[in-house]
Amino acid sequence: MRVREIMHPKAKVINFEHTVEEAARIMESEDCGSIPVEKNDKMVGMVTDRDIAIRVVAHGKDPRKTKVQEIMSEGINYCFEDDDLEEVSKKMSGKQHRRLPVVDKNKRLVGMVSLGDIASRGGDAKLTHKTLSNVSHH
Repeated sequence: MRVREIMHPKAKVINFEHTVEEAARIMESEDCGSIPVEKNDKMVGMVTDRDIAIRVVAHGKDPRKTKVQEIMSEGINYCFEDDDLEEVSKKMSGKQHRRLPVVDKNKRLVGMVSLGDIASRGGDAKLTHKTLSNVSHH
């Protein structure tokens, strides 16, 4: 099975200069916990709900003034839409990522794949269990 068969198409991105409040609003409207961050039309990192909780709320920063670039996790792991689901599962397990951006052959963002996608649409209970166990293990 290929990633394109189970991913959520058309993922939202946020510009690195936007505020954390804007990122949180996108997460709320899209019902997601992470958003790829872009700069000059390239993905440069991810901002997660955990980044907001730890790097903004816990430190008393103002989400209306704090820029995404100040709190994002730099660098980005991704997969290709034609990657095999088992290989992507290994990648998620190895890095303990719950979600990965999905890109096309030109490295343009085309969607997101999550543990939930693997569990609900992957069709392989053994693969789902193994991935979930490895991602959740500390």
